[in-house]
Amino acid sequence: MSEPTPAVANAHRPAGIGLLIAAVGVVYGDIGTSPLYTLKEVFAGHYGVQANHDGVLGILSMIFWSLIWVVSIKYMLFVLRADNQGEGGVMALTALARRAAAAYPRLQNLLMLLGLFGAALFYGDSMITPAISVLSAVEGLEVAFPTVAHWVVPLSLVLLIGLFLIQRHGTARIGVVFGPVMLAWFIALGALGLYGIVQSPEVLKAINPYWCVNFFLAHPGIGVTVLGAVVLALTGAEALYADMGHFGRSPIARAWFVLVLPGLTLNYFGQGALLLADPESARNPFFLLAPGWALLPLVALSTLATIIASQAVISGAFSLTHQAIQFGYIPRMFIQHTSSHERGQIYIGAVNWALMVGVVLLVLGFKSSGALASAYGVAVTGTMLITTLLFSVVMLRLWRWPLLVTLPILLGFLLVDSLFFAANVPKIFEGGAFPVIAGMGLFVLMTTWKRGREILVERLGESVLPLPTFVASIRIQPPHRVMGTAVFLSARSDAVPHALLHNMLHNQVLHEQVVLLTVVSEDRPRVEEDRRFEVEAYGEGFYRVILHFGFMEEPDVPQALTLCHLTDLDFSPMRTTYFLSRETVIPTKRMAMARWREALFAFLLRNANSSLRYFKLPFNRVIELGTQVEI
Repeated sequence: MSEPTPAVANAHRPAGIGLLIAAVGVVYGDIGTSPLYTLKEVFAGHYGVQANHDGVLGILSMIFWSLIWVVSIKYMLFVLRADNQGEGGVMALTALARRAAAAYPRLQNLLMLLGLFGAALFYGDSMITPAISVLSAVEGLEVAFPTVAHWVVPLSLVLLIGLFLIQRHGTARIGVVFGPVMLAWFIALGALGLYGIVQSPEVLKAINPYWCVNFFLAHPGIGVTVLGAVVLALTGAEALYADMGHFGRSPIARAWFVLVLPGLTLNYFGQGALLLADPESARNPFFLLAPGWALLPLVALSTLATIIASQAVISGAFSLTHQAIQFGYIPRMFIQHTSSHERGQIYIGAVNWALMVGVVLLVLGFKSSGALASAYGVAVTGTMLITTLLFSVVMLRLWRWPLLVTLPILLGFLLVDSLFFAANVPKIFEGGAFPVIAGMGLFVLMTTWKRGREILVERLGESVLPLPTFVASIRIQPPHRVMGTAVFLSARSDAVPHALLHNMLHNQVLHEQVVLLTVVSEDRPRVEEDRRFEVEAYGEGFYRVILHFGFMEEPDVPQALTLCHLTDLDFSPMRTTYFLSRETVIPTKRMAMARWREALFAFLLRNANSSLRYFKLPFNRVIELGTQVEI
C-alpha cells in the first residue's frame, strides 16, 4: 500500500488529536486528580511512614510500579482488549464472561452475581470520588490563606450541589472545555513535577524497583498496610475500561502513554523531591510544591479538574444504571437524553439525586479529604479484583489462550489486586463501611428485583393459555373483530398475555390484527437491524413478534415496529393500540423469597417506571389492564 500524501495525513491528524484530547477530558479525570491527596495520605496519615530518604523512595517506587503493572499492563495491554462490540465496563465484561461460560449454568450465575456486586461497588465509588476530589482541591486555599479553613466544607458543598443541579441540562455545552482543561491540568502536573525534581534529582532513583522491595523488607509490619494509601494513585483506572465505548482502545492508550502517565509520574516524583528537602511539607505536598505566585491559579485549575473528574463518575453511574435496567436488574426509570447528537449522554433523575444525597452526607460526615481517604479504596479495589476474575474467564474460556501464557499473567494480576484489596479491608472499620454498605444495599436491591421478576413470571405462567390453543378456539367461536392493530406486550413468547384475556373477558372483541410482542435484551451492546425482528404468523390475524435490543440501546417499540416490513401488518400510529398489563404484587407465605424481600419487590414494582414511558409508547394509544398476583 502506498504511503498517504502529506495532505491526506494532515487532514486526519486534527481528528486524531481532537479525539485524544477528548479522551483525556472524559476518561482520566479521576486518576488525574489523585496526586492531590495520595502522598499526603501516605505521609501525613496514620500509616507510620517517615518522610525520610528510604521512606520517600520506597513509596514513590511503589506508586510508579503500581501504575505500570495495574494500568499500563493490566488495563492497557489486556483488559481493554475485552470489548463487547466496542463497549467496556463491568457489565459489558460480565456479559462476555457469561457467554464464555455458556456450558456451565451455575458458573454463569456466579459470574452474574460477581458482576452485579462490582457494579454495586461502583456506585459507592461514585459517591466518594466527587467528595474527596473537590474537598482536596478546595483545601488548597488553606495553604494560601490558613484563616479560611472553616470555609472549605461549605464551599465544597456549594460546588458539588451545583454540579448535580446542572446534570439535567446535560454536559454537551460545557463538555467541550473538559479536554482542554484536563490537557492544561496534566501539563501543569508535569511542570510542577519537573520544578521539584530539578531541585532534588536524587528522587529519580525511585524508578529502580529495588526501593520498593527494600521498603517491604525494612517495614514488614506496614508494607502491605500502606498499600491502602498507595492505591489512591490508581483510583479511576476502572474508568479507562468503562469509557472505552466512547473513544475506543487506541485513543485511550495513546493518551495514557503520551500524556497522562508522564504527567502523573513527574508530579509524584516532584512531590517526593519536596519531601526529601522538607519533610514538614507532608501536610500538603501537592500545593506546597507550587511557587507562591502559582498557588491560587493552581487551586482554581485543580478545582476545575476535580469537577470534571466528578462529572465523569456521575455520567458513568448513569450509563451503568442504563445497562442494568436493560439486563433486568434495576427497575425501569425515566431516562432523559441531554444531547441530540450523542446517544450516550443521558440523565437519570433518581440516580442523580441519590448520588447527591450520598456525596453531601460524606462531606458533612468526614469534613476533610484526609478523613475521606480512610474510607476510599475499598470499593475501587473490590471492583478491580472482580474485573480480574471476570477477565480470567474471558481469557481462558472465550479466547482460549494457551494456559502457559495466561496463567502466569492472571496469577500476577490476582496477586496484586488481592494485596490491594486486603490492604483496604481494615478501612471498613475506619469509615470505609459506607461504600460497602451502599454497595451491599444496591446488590440486595438488584438481586431482589431480578428474582422477584422471575417469580412474577412464574406465577403468571401458572394460569397461562398456550397461544396455539387460544387461536384454535378463535376459529371455533369467532369473536367480534374491530378494525386496527392491537399490540399486547408480554414477557413470555409462548403464551397468551393476561391483558389479551382480560380484554376479551370485559370488551368481548378482538382487533383484526393482533400482535403479541416480546422485547428481549441481549448480552451485546447493540443489535443489527437485520437481527432486530422475529415474526411468526399463527393465522386468524395473530402474529408473534420478538424485538431484540442491545443493552446500550433504548427500546423504542413504535419506531422499531415501523421497520417491520410485512405487508400484512399495519403499524400506522392512528390504527395501532398498545395493551399493557400492570401487576399488583401481594406478598404471601409461599417460600419463594423472604417476606421482607417480597415486600421490597412489591414496593419497587409500584414505583418502577411504566412500560408506557420506557418503551416510548404514544400516551394516547395505550390501554392498561391491571391484575393482582400473589408471590
